[in-house]
Amino acid sequence: MSNQISAEEIIKKYSDTVYRLAYSTCKNKDDADDIFQEVFLRYIKYKPSFRNEEHKKAWFIRVTLNCCKSLYSSAERKMSVPLEDIKDSNETYDSHYELLDLVKSLPFKYRAVIHLFYYEELSIKEIAKLTKQRESTIRTQLTRARKLLRERLEEDEL
Repeated sequence: MSNQISAEEIIKKYSDTVYRLAYSTCKNKDDADDIFQEVFLRYIKYKPSFRNEEHKKAWFIRVTLNCCKSLYSSAERKMSVPLEDIKDSNETYDSHYELLDLVKSLPFKYRAVIHLFYYEELSIKEIAKLTKQRESTIRTQLTRARKLLRERLEEDEL
C-alpha cells in the first residue's frame, strides 16, 4: 500500500513539470496527455531508484523528452496534421498565444531547449546534462531558436 501512496505523491509532485514539457514539445493537448500517461506508467512499471531529488527530476524530464522524441519521429505522425494547425485566417491571437504557437512551430530540439531554459528555469549546464549534449551545443540551439522566433515574429508583423 505504501508504494501506491508513494507513486501518487510522485505523480502529484512531477505532474506539472511532465505535462508542461510534453505540451510544449508535442504541440497539442492529446499528445501531451499520451506522453504524460506514458512517463508515469514507466515510473510505476520500472520503479527506478534515485540518488537525490535532482536525479529524480532529471529522470522525469529525460523520459518525457524521450517519449516526445519517439512520438515526433514516428512515421504516422510525420504524415498527419493536427486539427488545431488548421486555422481560420481571420482568427486573432493575443501575444501570449501567438508566441506559444511560434515556439510550438520550432523544430523539436529548439522547442525542448526553449522550454527547459525558460519554463523549467534550468541552466545551460543542467540542460546539457539532461540531454547528454555539450553546453556549447545547448547555447547554439538556444541562440538559433531565439533567432528563428525573432524572424517569425518580424514576419508576422509585416
